[in-house]
Amino acid sequence: MSELVRVAVDAMGGDNAPACTVKGAVDAVAESKALKVFLVGKKEVIEKEISAYSYDKDRIEIVDATEVIEMAEPPVMAIRTKKDSSIVKAMYMVNHGEADAYVSAGSTGATLVGGQVIVGRLKGVDRAPLAPLIPTEKGNSLLIDCGANVDARANHLVQFAKMGTVYMENIMGIKNPTVAIVNIGAEEEKGNALVKETFPLLKNCPDINFIGSIEARDIPMGYADVIVCEAFTGNVILKMYEGVAKSLVHVIKKGLMSNLKTKIGALLIKDDLKKTLGNYSLEKYGGAPMLGLKGLVVKTHGSSNDIEIKNSILQCVTFTEQKISEKISEKISQ
Repeated sequence: MSELVRVAVDAMGGDNAPACTVKGAVDAVAESKALKVFLVGKKEVIEKEISAYSYDKDRIEIVDATEVIEMAEPPVMAIRTKKDSSIVKAMYMVNHGEADAYVSAGSTGATLVGGQVIVGRLKGVDRAPLAPLIPTEKGNSLLIDCGANVDARANHLVQFAKMGTVYMENIMGIKNPTVAIVNIGAEEEKGNALVKETFPLLKNCPDINFIGSIEARDIPMGYADVIVCEAFTGNVILKMYEGVAKSLVHVIKKGLMSNLKTKIGALLIKDDLKKTLGNYSLEKYGGAPMLGLKGLVVKTHGSSNDIEIKNSILQCVTFTEQKISEKISEKISQ
């Protein structure tokens, strides 16, 4: 067997922890023979949860951490004071080379701070963005940044574009992926000060396939492979995406159950509809990687179920095997 990809999972993080984090880890190890998972958290709690499953005990290891960083805690203070928390301990495993990647559904703020401070940025990387895959009519696009850098500068967005290009080429297999910047119109002269400053830098960057501006309404159509923006805009786009998806599913289900005729129709199209809507389910894509760090940090939704946890862990295998961090470092240094 080739060397295993080691993933440290914050077993205590998220609304559904530790039940979903433990099940997600067990399912991930069952699905991939290339994995070893460290479940980091309160040992007695994890042992009780995992006792319900059969699993390869050589590839799942419990690492005791006596503290938990709660969602509402100030992230910088929490990272400094709770040294034996599951988040801090798991990140130090990456820092010390004991793990290749970190996955958490816990505190976003603590994960972002820990990623920058504990794991550390690659040489030449100014800011590390969160970059989730989002579903579109044509497949997937990468939204970068969606929450890490609300005060980004133009040179940061150029680096985001380069990182996103590396990710889509190597993880999604898209040759020469297209890059667009989020704007309020297609014209080059439109936008706020940041967009106007960034646009010509992207346009003149030889390392990316820049196609200009993209309006928010065109993102779901899949007009660009890499969607570049600062974190405030990206987070609004992501949350709107999630809200509209949930609302549409609710409206469709309500309409299909409105009378006998629609109920019969719903029965006939049930399987096809489920398959179609499944393509727009964010849980299948796992979490958002924090790109530009010395090790992989993946932040998944606080409400993640076991499927999303599993997929977040599995994506660490491809990321590590494809040497994404090394390729980003090469791209940034060009």
